[in-house]
Amino acid sequence: MAKIKQNNFLDTVNDVFTDAIDEGVLHLYADGETFTGRTIGVNNRKLFHFGTTGYLGLEQDSRLKEAAISAIRRYGTQYPLSKSYISNPLYRQLEEKVSEMYGNPVVITKNSTLGHLGVIPSAVKDEDAIILDHQVHWSVQSAAKVLKTRSVPIDMVRHNDLNMLEDKIKAYSNSRKKIWYMADGIYSMYGDYAPVKELKALSLKYPQLHLYFDDVHGMSWIGKNGTGYVMSEINELSENMLLFGTLSKTFGASGSVLVCSNKKMYNEIKTFGGPLTFSAQLEPASVAAATASAEIHLTPEIYELQNDLKKRIQYFNELVHQTDLPLIDKNNSPVFFIGTGTPTTGYNFVNRLMKEGFYVNLGLFPAVPVKNTGVRITISRHNQMQEIKALVDAMQYHLPKALEETHTDLNRVYQAFKLESKFKPENLTHENLTIRLENSISNIDKLTWNTSVGKNGIQDWDGMNFLEDTFSDNELKENNWSFWYLLIHDQKNQLVLAVLISSSLWKDDMLANTIASKTIEEKRLTDPYYMTSKVLSLGCLFTEGNHLYLDNKHPLKNDALNKLMATLEQLEKDSNSKMVTLRDFNEDDRLHSYFQGQGYFRVQMPNSCSISLRRNDSIEHYISELSSRSRKHFRKDILAHESSLEISVISELDKAQIIQVKKLYDNVRKNNLGLNTFSYPAKLFENMSKNPNWEFIIIKAAINSKDIIGVMFCYKNKNHIYVPSLVGLDYDNLLTYHIYRQLLYQTIKRAINLNFEHIDLGMTAAFEKRKLGAIVEEKHAYIQTSDNYTLELMGLLECK
Repeated sequence: MAKIKQNNFLDTVNDVFTDAIDEGVLHLYADGETFTGRTIGVNNRKLFHFGTTGYLGLEQDSRLKEAAISAIRRYGTQYPLSKSYISNPLYRQLEEKVSEMYGNPVVITKNSTLGHLGVIPSAVKDEDAIILDHQVHWSVQSAAKVLKTRSVPIDMVRHNDLNMLEDKIKAYSNSRKKIWYMADGIYSMYGDYAPVKELKALSLKYPQLHLYFDDVHGMSWIGKNGTGYVMSEINELSENMLLFGTLSKTFGASGSVLVCSNKKMYNEIKTFGGPLTFSAQLEPASVAAATASAEIHLTPEIYELQNDLKKRIQYFNELVHQTDLPLIDKNNSPVFFIGTGTPTTGYNFVNRLMKEGFYVNLGLFPAVPVKNTGVRITISRHNQMQEIKALVDAMQYHLPKALEETHTDLNRVYQAFKLESKFKPENLTHENLTIRLENSISNIDKLTWNTSVGKNGIQDWDGMNFLEDTFSDNELKENNWSFWYLLIHDQKNQLVLAVLISSSLWKDDMLANTIASKTIEEKRLTDPYYMTSKVLSLGCLFTEGNHLYLDNKHPLKNDALNKLMATLEQLEKDSNSKMVTLRDFNEDDRLHSYFQGQGYFRVQMPNSCSISLRRNDSIEHYISELSSRSRKHFRKDILAHESSLEISVISELDKAQIIQVKKLYDNVRKNNLGLNTFSYPAKLFENMSKNPNWEFIIIKAAINSKDIIGVMFCYKNKNHIYVPSLVGLDYDNLLTYHIYRQLLYQTIKRAINLNFEHIDLGMTAAFEKRKLGAIVEEKHAYIQTSDNYTLELMGLLECK
C-alpha cells in the first residue's frame, strides 16, 4: 500500500459537522425573549435544558445581574484600553477576591483560550519539553503547538496513562530542564478526572516534572471556596504547578484565571504574556459579575450550592444505574456521556430527545473518536428532580428505538467504547440475505470472486491464494496475516456484496512524518514492536484497488452494508485490532455519507495510476500518442539508456538473485519512512519465483553482469491486468540510468507484448507515471478507531 497523504484536519471536521448541521443537532439558534437556565427554546419549542455548563446556576443569580447592570451604567459597555497600560477600576477588587479564594496570586485573562496562548509560551522555556494528555482541551494543545517554532519538543501520551507518562519523563530527563505535563482537571466530554494525586506524587519523584492543569470544568461545584477539582485533591498549589480556572461556566460571569504560586514565574507572565498584554480587557459588566460571584465563593453559601448540585448528580447516577444505558464513565462530576457509537445513531437519538422535550449536547468528532459519538448530558441546579427522572425515562425508551432505526444494537455500542457487555452480539443472519464469511479463498468459488473483488490488482483468486500461503507460518508475527472473505447473496443467489478483509500488525507511525518515524525507529532497535498495533483493513498491506464489490442497484444494498459493518466490528474485536481501515475508494464515491454516519472519517490517499491498453497495440504506437513533452522526456531519460542496459523478463529467480532483489526492495522501503512498514519476509520473494503468475523485469548495468540495479515485481491478473506490485532500486545508479523511469517503460512494453488490456500502476510517483501516459485518479480511505491518539501518531489528524 502506498503512502497516505497528511490529512486536512479542517476538511474532516467540516465533513462531520456538516452532517450534524444537516441533521439539525448542531449550530442551532436558541429562541425566546428570556432565558432562565431551566428551559431553552429551540425551533419554537421549550425544552428542558440538560446542556448547560453553568452547573451552579450562578449566571442567573440576581446579585451577579445587578452588579453587571450597575457596572455598565457607571463604566459603559467596555473599557477600550490594554490592561498593560491601565486597568478598569473594578479589576483590583476582582483580583483581590479571587486571590483570596486560592490563597495565591492570580492573573485574570479574557478567556481560557487567550490565557493559554499568553501563559504557555511565557512559562515554557526553550530548554523545556511539553507532554500533553491526549484528551487535554484543544485550547491547551493549540497554545502548546506555538512552541514548535522554538524547537520545544511536544509529545503526547494516551489519556491518563501514567506509565506512558513516566517513560516520556525518563526519555527527556537528560536533555531537558523542565518537563511540563498538561492535562484537564475534569474532562469536558466524559466528565472523568485527571489522576491529580498520582501526578503530584510523580512530580515529587521527578523534580523536573511541572504540572499544568486546565480545570475550567471542575470550577465552583467542588473544592474549598469553589476553587475546583484540582485544588480539592491537592489542597495547596506547589511551585511546580500552574492552574487555570474559569470565571465563566459555573462561575457565572466571563473570563478565566491563572493561579501561580511561583513568584518569579508569576511576575514574568503578568509583565508580558502575549495576548495578556495586547488583548482588550474584560468588559466592566463581566468584571463586576465575577466579583459578585467571588464574594459568594468566599462565604459558606458556596457549600450549600455545591451540596444542592451534588444531590441532583447522585439522583441522576442512581437512575441511570437502574437502566441499560451505556454510561461511559461513572463519576460524581456534573458531566455524563451516554454512548451511541455511530454518528447516525447519535443524530437520531438527539432528535428523539428534543421531540420529547429535552435539550442535550451531541458529543462528536474531534472531541471524541467518530465511532465514540454519544450524548453529553450536564446536570445543573436548574434541573428539577422530576425533570431528571423524565430525561432518564426518555433515554431508556428512545435509545433502543434509535439503535433499531439505524441498524445497530447495544452490544455494538458497548463494544465501541470497550465496555463489558451483557448483551448478545447482533445476529448476522438476515431473512432475505445469505451471509457467508470464510477465512480462506479456497472456500470461495473462483468465478464469483474473479468477477467481483478480484477484477483488479493482485486480489484475484490465485493472487489471494498466493498471499494466504506467503503470509502464514512465518517466524515474525508482523508477517502472519489473517484473511476473511465476506459474500452476501440475495434469495435468488445474486451477489449483492463481496469484500476482502485482513488483519495484520502495523507500525503506529506508519503514516506519520519522516522525522517522527526516525525517532521511533531508534527505539525499535532495542524494542522492535514499540508502538505497533493490529489493524483490520479492507484489502491488505500488499493489495491496492477496490476491495469492495457492491451491487449499487440492488434493493437490499443497504441491508448488506449494515451486515458488513456488524461483521467488521466483530472481526475487530476477535482479532484484537485497534483500527479499521476501508480502502481504496474514488473521490466521488457514493458511500461517503454512509461510511461517515457509521463512524468512519475520510482521509486522502495518494493518487492511483493506471493505463488502459488497446488490444494488439504496439509500444511504438503507444509512445507516439504521448504528448510532445512526454516524448522528449522518453527519448532523453529512457530511450537514450535502454541500449546500454541489459533488460530481461524472467519468471524464476535463483537463490543469489532472490537475495539481490529483496535487498533492492528493502532499499526502497527504508528510503520511504513516510510509509513506515515492516520488511516482507524472504518467503515472499521465494514464492514469487515459484508462482507462474509472477515475473520480474530485471535491469543490469552491463551485459552479462551479475549485479541487478533495478527490478519490477509484476503480477498477471487473470482478468488481463498487469500489476507492477513492488519495485527495487539501486540508489547508487538511480540517476545515472534513470532506473525507475526505465522500469515503468519496460512494464508498459511488457504488458503490450502480453496483449493485456490494463496496467494497475498503483499509488505514489504519480508525476513520473503521468509522463508515460498513466491516468491519475484520487483515492480515499475511511478510518475508524476508538483512539484518536493513534490517528495523530499516524499523521491522519492534527491535535484536536
